[in-house]
Amino acid sequence: MTDMRQADLRLPLYQQVRDALARDIANRVWKPGEAIPTEAELVGRFHTSIGTIRKAVDQLVADEMVERRQGKGTFIKPANFQSSLLRFFRFHDADGKYRIPEARILHREQLTPPPAIADSLQLPSGGQAIHLTRLRYLDREPLLAESIWLPATRFQALLAIPLPSFGDLLYPLYEDCCHQVVASARESLTAEAIAAPYAELLQLTPGTPAIVLERLAKAYDGSPLEWRSVRGRADKFRYQADIR
Repeated sequence: MTDMRQADLRLPLYQQVRDALARDIANRVWKPGEAIPTEAELVGRFHTSIGTIRKAVDQLVADEMVERRQGKGTFIKPANFQSSLLRFFRFHDADGKYRIPEARILHREQLTPPPAIADSLQLPSGGQAIHLTRLRYLDREPLLAESIWLPATRFQALLAIPLPSFGDLLYPLYEDCCHQVVASARESLTAEAIAAPYAELLQLTPGTPAIVLERLAKAYDGSPLEWRSVRGRADKFRYQADIR
């Protein structure tokens, strides 16, 4: 476990404790869904008051790194991105039943990413990234084209995995094979006239209206893990929000 020797002594004590616990979470001392030590155990570990511990844990709760469960304790909050992307695109079969598209990795390579992506991933000058091209489809109809960039130093294990073994969900694979856990993400939506390379993947005419979703996914410590752009047909796009 992380000790307080890495703490910034200029910060309030509760913030030092919070940062120490956040480093442990980022280092997977406790996995998503597991309980962190009790308040009494943390008091003993950090040699501080229970009020300081509660304030530190309150900050982790506010940061959505942990969640309290009444009568059970405090647990590492698992991120749920399975339906995040697909909430914007609605896919149905002939009977009108909603379906989740399958996914297939088309191409994988390690290379120097474009400057904007390298900057988003906080790569050093000349830093390498793993690039995945992925297609989502239903009944062999291509629906979403994805361009995914990952820091090579963190995701080298992905280069040895057979492409058919990637499966439909990448984040569990990141955790199981590379010990990298996605904790949060920032997404943005734009529209464009789709360019030829993506139009070919989606079997569209270049210039067809498309929706572009960009996502920067981060670890528990805030470091960037994945930059992804997704293109889908505009006629499949749906946005819905509850306003109260």
